[in-house]
Amino acid sequence: MQPLESGWLLLASSYPTPGRNRMPDPTIVLAGATGHLGGKIAAALRTRGADVRALVRPGTASEKLDPLRQLGVSILTVDPTSLPAMTEACRGAACVVSALSGLRAAIVDAQTILLNAAVAAGVPRFIPSDFAADFTKVAPGANRNFDLRRDFMARLDAAPIAATSVFNGAFADILTGVAPIILFKVKRVVYWADADQLMDFTTMDNVATYTAAAALDPTTPRFLRIAGDQISARGLATVMSEVSGVPYRLLRPGGLGTLATIIKVTRTLVPASQDIYPPWQGMQYLHNMFSGDAKLKPLDNDRYPGMRWESARAVLAAHLKNL
Repeated sequence: MQPLESGWLLLASSYPTPGRNRMPDPTIVLAGATGHLGGKIAAALRTRGADVRALVRPGTASEKLDPLRQLGVSILTVDPTSLPAMTEACRGAACVVSALSGLRAAIVDAQTILLNAAVAAGVPRFIPSDFAADFTKVAPGANRNFDLRRDFMARLDAAPIAATSVFNGAFADILTGVAPIILFKVKRVVYWADADQLMDFTTMDNVATYTAAAALDPTTPRFLRIAGDQISARGLATVMSEVSGVPYRLLRPGGLGTLATIIKVTRTLVPASQDIYPPWQGMQYLHNMFSGDAKLKPLDNDRYPGMRWESARAVLAAHLKNL
């Protein structure tokens, strides 16, 4: 749910194989590694011993590239609007991963070029930038950003390439104040309609680690669903009371109908159509979460042994400790 900077990155990842006749190292192509989540995915791939080549836009600021260089990433500059150039960048890859974020220009247009390049280069697998709740269960028009991903999904499913979407619910990092759920100053936890509706939260670090594992796994299904924690507003109030030592109470502004009306009015008064996260967009996410429409099930948390899932309690305790 948080913004990611656009960028284009080519990552080659390899696992050494014992013996003199080991198989060629698999190559992973990653778009968007200059963004927050993309950079974490790059680091997770490097942790797994991946060799990394970066394909970035002309003019990308050096400060965005320095963290990648520190990871040992080799960086190349390529025009992301050029299908021939992108095709050559994808040549020989085992999987293309997109961590792009933005509106139609990024989610639909840029990802389509990346997809077409992957197909032209003969890449067998593609992981799109679908890192969110399960928007396949959400009605069209209920969430602008979900609609964009749904539009690209139609193109992806029509392409001759195997696809895997990773759904992770909301990023647990938003609980520290980005989203109006926990009001730290007034010691309240906001909910709409049902205080016991479970919601899915996963930290960016967990999403990145899981995605890196999926990128190197040639057997992934069409959808993978993960949640570091599933917790309700009531549960969050209990957690905050325990980790802070101060009672947190529940606050109910209204039901889902009230929230829908507020969304409609806010969008009319403040369209902000070119903003990735205008106020009404955040409200749309809250409506999807508290309605339960985008709830993740079943979960695939156990697919990769060794994953250490970070709970909402751990995220909030760390946040309070650093205040």
